[in-house]
Amino acid sequence: MRERPVTLAWSGKNGSIFDRPAVAKIRELAPAAKFEAGEVYQGDNLEVLTALAGKKPESVTLVYMDPPFLTGRLHAKIVKGETPGHRTTRVAFDDRWTDRAAYLQALGDRITRARDLLAPHGSIVVHVDTKTSHYVKVMMDEIFGEECFASEIVWRYRRWPSKTANFQRVHDVLLRYRKDATSAPRWNTLYEPLAASTLATWGTHKQRAVVSETGRRARSSTTEEKSRGVPLGDVWDIGVIAPVSRERTGYPSQKPEALLERIMSALTSEGDVVLDPYAGSGTTLAVAARMGRKFVGIDASDVAIETLTARLESMLRPAYARAKSKR
Repeated sequence: MRERPVTLAWSGKNGSIFDRPAVAKIRELAPAAKFEAGEVYQGDNLEVLTALAGKKPESVTLVYMDPPFLTGRLHAKIVKGETPGHRTTRVAFDDRWTDRAAYLQALGDRITRARDLLAPHGSIVVHVDTKTSHYVKVMMDEIFGEECFASEIVWRYRRWPSKTANFQRVHDVLLRYRKDATSAPRWNTLYEPLAASTLATWGTHKQRAVVSETGRRARSSTTEEKSRGVPLGDVWDIGVIAPVSRERTGYPSQKPEALLERIMSALTSEGDVVLDPYAGSGTTLAVAARMGRKFVGIDASDVAIETLTARLESMLRPAYARAKSKR
């Protein structure tokens, strides 16, 4: 018997999200900023994604999407004033929606268009919180097919506790899907340090199972080969950006570079293209450039474009100038 697919349904949703036609009118693509490592586009990311998919289909190895979290409020960037202690704010993005269905429809359309840009060996990572992760998981099963689901990564972090009659929420969810389950994915195994008990018993060398005549494991021994550690699991302890960190831009929802470094280290190789349709403060783009990847960033917000452009220029222009002076 053919398996019946499980899908989300809401008023106004017609058929599969994946079957939804592309936006009819697409403006001419023109980057708002261009660097040797990549390009940044300003505008509705649905339109830009559709235009890019028409020009460069299956050209991207990794899509990282950090959309609004359905918070129901405006989010502002903190801008330092000229005098010490003086700060102002500027609205960075609007996360107000008529309902959850409107949020999911908008996100689903953009995931679908991003899928068109993924190479067969590529992956998409959608970063959400616990309010929406279960809905987004079912929706992405519909868009990609359940067989393309790869990982649910839990990003665990520490933050100031809040007074609530509940367990403290200290994690986000990152959903990884492959473009094509039949193609070998871009994958680089990452490792965690060996446990203290393992080091005490076996040291830093690899273990080898010694099998008895019955085929059962009798004991373990060590080899001459050094162990690289334990293959990385799907729960990641990475700290949030400290208030005084030089990495901080003041842009709301900014993610730590360490998080993006880990994602790119596992899912991309040097020279691959990384796409971020919600570029925000530019963390994805900055990390991609530093790691030798190409990037494509998209954002509609003037505040985001100003923030990420300044960040990339301060990072890339000096490097370009140094390289030029050595020629």
